Amino acid sequence: MAKTNVPPRSVADQLAGLLESPEIDELISELDALRWTGRNGYGSRALVGACLVKSLYALPTWTRTTRLIAEHAALQDALGGSPSVWACYRFTVKLREHAPILSACLDRVVAALAERLPGYGEHAAMDSSDLPAYANGQRYVSKNGPERERFSDPDASWGHRSAVSTRKGGGFYGYKLHAAVCAVTGLPLAWRIESARHGVALFALPLLAAMGERGLSPETCVMDKGYDSRAIHDACEAQDCRPIIPLIRQHKARTLDDVPTCGHGRWTFAGADFARKATKWRCPSGACQPKSVWIKADRRNPLVPRSTKRWGDLYCGRGAVERTFGRLKNEYGLKPLRVRGIERVRLHADLTALAMLAPALSRARAVPIAA
Repeated sequence: MAKTNVPPRSVADQLAGLLESPEIDELISELDALRWTGRNGYGSRALVGACLVKSLYALPTWTRTTRLIAEHAALQDALGGSPSVWACYRFTVKLREHAPILSACLDRVVAALAERLPGYGEHAAMDSSDLPAYANGQRYVSKNGPERERFSDPDASWGHRSAVSTRKGGGFYGYKLHAAVCAVTGLPLAWRIESARHGVALFALPLLAAMGERGLSPETCVMDKGYDSRAIHDACEAQDCRPIIPLIRQHKARTLDDVPTCGHGRWTFAGADFARKATKWRCPSGACQPKSVWIKADRRNPLVPRSTKRWGDLYCGRGAVERTFGRLKNEYGLKPLRVRGIERVRLHADLTALAMLAPALSRARAVPIAA
């Protein structure tokens, strides 16, 4: 049988469809409404398209982006012009000054994805990733030299990152991307940029609140043991979201949970009552009286017990957030940073997320909804 391979759409064709989508078209209209005076220049459509081109081609700077557009006739036709590098810089200033407009566009895209894409937002995975700053954070100007008095990026700070592949773990100077990702589709649900010195657990509750504000109510949320705390567990349960978090092993702790035991051994899980917020445990031999007991769910004994196969299968979904970080950094140009200041880094992250979510929404709309 002959193979039939469908060639992917070119970025120029894809870009024209993205700019005509209702969510981005409304963003362009709102940005055009802010322009009330001044000399004629490039319209918001061309500049928003340039932002998408920068992420879709994973280009680190506006200089390379505008040079590519100037040499690419198909991109110029899709954008309606070839913006200059200075126009792009001025446009980013405008986006920072009117950040709520871009945030509203992202909210519309996420809401549309939740409506059109099956499985989007049902199961979440949360983690953070390092973003080294475009600056030198060393304390001393040179070895045995004077202390540095001025830093090129004062918003960045020193933090810790884990080892990845051949890269050693340790300190780095920059920011952290805290994100909640759909464990089914691998698309971002909510995110925020913070300085590297802050711990990951501080932003779990804000990310949960951000998902709720966008109308997302995941059934489960997978996190690593760095998020193991009673406050995070209670916040997830308050939103009817089951936390899938391993316990932190402590030297003084004899057991990792409070599962009942008897002379016949550890009791086995026999079901959960989500309305009562309790789990049922049964004697392994059935000889004890009573043969089963109900235990109120808490951090040590969640409604999805850690000893069950379901917990293990759900925890495997945590790899989705790592894959999303890799795609954002390598395929959409989130890394390396070529901007300084936390507001500029946040704008860069928002535009990168928009370039990842908007094509996914376009593909979801191309598939007809089953009756």
